[in-house]
Amino acid sequence: MIKKQTSRKGCRDIWNAFMCEGATFSTNDIPNCPTTASAPPREIITWEEAKHLFRNAQRRKDEQFYRPAFVCWYIDDYKFDGPRGIWRNSNYVLKVLRHFAGAITPDFSTYQDFPEPLKIYNTYRMRAFGYWLGKNGIPVINNCRWGTKESWKYCWDGIPQDSMVCIGTVGGSPRKKCDRKRFEEGLDELIRVCHPRSILIYGSANYPCFASLKKKGIRVIAYPSSTALAFEKRR
Repeated sequence: MIKKQTSRKGCRDIWNAFMCEGATFSTNDIPNCPTTASAPPREIITWEEAKHLFRNAQRRKDEQFYRPAFVCWYIDDYKFDGPRGIWRNSNYVLKVLRHFAGAITPDFSTYQDFPEPLKIYNTYRMRAFGYWLGKNGIPVINNCRWGTKESWKYCWDGIPQDSMVCIGTVGGSPRKKCDRKRFEEGLDELIRVCHPRSILIYGSANYPCFASLKKKGIRVIAYPSSTALAFEKRR
C-alpha cells in the first residue's frame, strides 16, 4: 500500500513525512525499506568515526575524500538522536554519507522497558530513514533490532525477505547472559519471518546462536567494533 505522507499546515513535521514519499507501508504503518546494497561491506564504522573523518577532510579541503566503509549507528542514542541529532539534521547525514560506501539503517533504541508506542515509533524511524537514504542514492542495509516478544508484531516490518541484514552485538545483547535467551529467541523469529540470506554482525559473533545459523547455510559475517579495534592496537 502506498500512502502520501503529509504534515498538517502549521504543525512541525516531527515524523519526517518527506522521507516516506513514494514508500509502501506494512499493516502497522512501518515504511518498507529496500536493501539497496549489492554486496557486504568491506568495513563498518560508526557515525562518530564517519563525522570525524569527514571533518578532517573538510579541514584539508579534500572534496574528493572517500572511504569504502559502511556507516552504522551502533552507539549510544544521545550521540546521534535529540535536538541536534540525525532525525532533525538529515541533510547533514546525507552530506557526510556521500563520502562513504553506504549505511546500515539507524539503530534507534527499542529497549525492553520503553513504552510500546515509543518502540514502534523508533522502528518507524529506522525504516523511514533507511528508505530515504536509499532513495537518495546511498546503498542501504537494514538494521535489525527487537525487544521482548511483544515487539515481534512490528519489529521485522519493512525488512525485505531473502536480503542482507545487520545486527549490532556491542550493547547488552547477547553479551549479557541475563539477556541472551531473549536475544536468541528473537533471532530465531527474525530467521523465520525474514529468511535473510546473509547476516552482518557489528561486534562479536562468538556466540553459539550464530554458529547454528552457519550450519543452516546462512552466511554470517562479523565486523570488529571500534572498541575492539582500539583494544587490539593497545596490545
